[in-house]
Amino acid sequence: MSTKAEKPVLQGQRIKTRKRDEKAKFDPIGFRDNILQGFAGIGGSDIEAIHKYLDAAGSKLDYRTYGEALFDILLAGGILAPGGAVSEDGAESGPVRTTVCVFGAPAADIETLRPYAQLFVRLMRRYKYLEKIFVEEVKKSMLFLRGFSAGDRDRLAICIAMWAVDGVVQPTVLSNLIQEHLVREGIAVDFICKVLLTVGSLKDSSQVTIFLRKAKLERRIMEFLPANKRTPEYFSNLFEEKGLGEIVKMQMSLKKENGVMSLQRYLTQHLHDKTPIKDISLKLTQLSEKHNIGEATIIATVWSSVMADVEWNKKEELVADQALKHLRVYTPLFRAHTQTARSELHLLVKVQEFCYDNMNFMKVFQKIVLLFYKSEVLSEEVILKWYKDSHSAKGKTVFLDQMKKFVEWLQNAEEESDEESDEKED
Repeated sequence: MSTKAEKPVLQGQRIKTRKRDEKAKFDPIGFRDNILQGFAGIGGSDIEAIHKYLDAAGSKLDYRTYGEALFDILLAGGILAPGGAVSEDGAESGPVRTTVCVFGAPAADIETLRPYAQLFVRLMRRYKYLEKIFVEEVKKSMLFLRGFSAGDRDRLAICIAMWAVDGVVQPTVLSNLIQEHLVREGIAVDFICKVLLTVGSLKDSSQVTIFLRKAKLERRIMEFLPANKRTPEYFSNLFEEKGLGEIVKMQMSLKKENGVMSLQRYLTQHLHDKTPIKDISLKLTQLSEKHNIGEATIIATVWSSVMADVEWNKKEELVADQALKHLRVYTPLFRAHTQTARSELHLLVKVQEFCYDNMNFMKVFQKIVLLFYKSEVLSEEVILKWYKDSHSAKGKTVFLDQMKKFVEWLQNAEEESDEESDEKED
């Protein structure tokens, strides 16, 4: 019986690794030193010369691997350690930072910082893979704000505003500011204010609120304030002092908008669930006081909600009876919230516009007005004012013609009343 002979094995054999399979050592410190040497060779702070150097050095210095370190240097002058300080690693061998960076700019203003901000953009155009690394760099830098000086925070805010306005980064990146340590010390709100002021300077003040909406922060702006200062008074005073009164106006508008939505939700839930009209009216008053909503807005919301609560008949000859029957139920609600001539007129215009926008109601307008007049929702003075000069342009010819005879009757009744008063005085 034969056995298979074993192959001889060489002892101590060394297996060579192919050069292409060898992994280069990750050495951000070495990368930094190369960059700083290049900057030193240029001398001074000639941004154009710095750009030419970095543009040419990309193929040798491996920006794909060391993109974060590159942006750290261009922003802060050296590699950022956790917390925001520049790392001192390798200090025994030479300099660890440069002044040719955003934080080293001689002044914190748009004109001075624009070339520095553009340096980032020009590099990303040349090396497209740097774009994603850059966005992460911006996010990281905002987390480190506490470790930067007030002047450096201002420089960063101005650059981020320029990048966001130019579309280099999305405004939504600013949501990263809502961090407990930044909010608690007031750093977050100061930073967002600086960004918004810069946006206003780059464009105009009307664009500030648009920018905030693009950042999806219009409903979160209060979150930038320390928890113990989140009051309407403090908010208004702070942003007015910062020169951002448009933010205060926007918040007031949003508060009103939220209030209107609350009114709509409440009416949708309770108009047809047999809740007494008196209770509905009381709740509307409470909501309006809470959200500072005017009577004109309330009555407009009541009208739209009441009219949306019904599936209207598609036959024009039947919709009139259906509308009057439905509205008659809610005349006490309309009456309770038309306590001023302004709110009455607002309601009348809303009725006109609704009848114009819904063709089946074109012939119902006069009947609705008559119902509201008899129910003391609308006064004759308001109807006459509407007829004379306060009507909407929508379908005015048709509706003024419908109301002509009724208005003439009101005018004659008013004249007869005046004559009777004169006779009594005589």
